Amino acid sequence: MPEGHTIHRLAADYRERFGGRSVRVTSPQGKFSDSAALLDGTVLERTQAHGKHLFLGLGGSGGAGEWVHIHLGLFGKVAFGDAPAPPPTDTVRLRLTDRDSYGDLRGPTTCALITDGEKRAIHARLGPDPLRSEDGPDRAWARISRSRTSIAALLLDQKVIAGVGNVYRAEVLFRHGIDPYRAGRDLTEREWHAIWTDLVALMREGVHHNRIDTVRPEHTPQAMCRPPRVDDHGGEVYVYRRAALPCHICGGEIRTADLAARNLFWCPGCQPG
Repeated sequence: MPEGHTIHRLAADYRERFGGRSVRVTSPQGKFSDSAALLDGTVLERTQAHGKHLFLGLGGSGGAGEWVHIHLGLFGKVAFGDAPAPPPTDTVRLRLTDRDSYGDLRGPTTCALITDGEKRAIHARLGPDPLRSEDGPDRAWARISRSRTSIAALLLDQKVIAGVGNVYRAEVLFRHGIDPYRAGRDLTEREWHAIWTDLVALMREGVHHNRIDTVRPEHTPQAMCRPPRVDDHGGEVYVYRRAALPCHICGGEIRTADLAARNLFWCPGCQPG
């Protein structure tokens, strides 16, 4: 499932290609046809992201049904291209076009036309997002500091903090030497603020480069004279998908286990219990 930086990048890409322009809105697949017909010819006025949720603001402000709510889920993808757009396949749920560009959405978990009130309800149930300038660490800390749940599980709970996925979870805990099984309430407030600050920086880099890189400059392949990572994830990491390989820092074996229905990766030497 895409992590939050990908959704913020998509919001920026939609805004760059279609922002302020009248767009043709269609649903070649047919599942969004009625809503597409209502939006066809309207202007993309704004785009927003919150965690793993993308919102496209089409049409006039203040009216019901002015936002397209998109959640990619496990299989959703967005592809952009320059005009002329090729004939759409029957897997395209939502296509936006103008004279210069097209954008195709395929396979999302959610693609729905919602009202302002429905959008507010989605925001209300999500935790703070490190990539939203209006969000900060305190609301998440209020829940983490009282919880017996492991910090690794809390980081994946979108009601606690929005946008963090399996990669950022594993990597930020490694970078701060924190045992993933430590209960949230056993963290110090200083540790949590350091984690939050690091997530802000790492995820902003993710938006900029459109990939996740988490190793510090002194631990890059060039600095350590080691081969670059070869993985469909792409970026340089410390522990994610490196089970049974040696840690870049201590040389110990990276471990993996199932936690919160996802594969957890950590180094027992650098993240002692």
